[in-house]
Amino acid sequence: MSKVEDFLTASEEQEVVDAIRKAELKTSGEIRVHLEKTSKGDTYKRALEVFHFLKMDNTKEQNGVLIYVAVEDKAFVICGDKGINEVVPKDFWNSTKDIIQTHFKTGNFKQGLVDGILKAGKELETHFPWQHDDVNELSNDISKG
Repeated sequence: MSKVEDFLTASEEQEVVDAIRKAELKTSGEIRVHLEKTSKGDTYKRALEVFHFLKMDNTKEQNGVLIYVAVEDKAFVICGDKGINEVVPKDFWNSTKDIIQTHFKTGNFKQGLVDGILKAGKELETHFPWQHDDVNELSNDISKG
């Protein structure tokens, strides 16, 4: 599988978007998923570029989380903005990565993304609970490059 379009079915994509909506219901945090064919080099560096391109670093409380997947490279990165990185437990991103990776190794990409999103959402809820004046600052749709 090398095509971004083949990574998730349309119904799986909708389940991922639904997981983002569910995760964001109780937090002011913002979660995005971005899929691309390849990072064309350093996956982490590319994920940071996408993080900036998607304006994930422009949220009010600096609490955006990006799950970046380079499909052909069989690689993914989780990026958290400054606000969340300052408050999550030290091993949080590794434990979230492990959940996603366990599913990815068995080809269950949708469930890996859903479980990673929901775990990130729980942590965001702890540190950035939803307030009555919160607005959804970023799209919940999966972006593709």
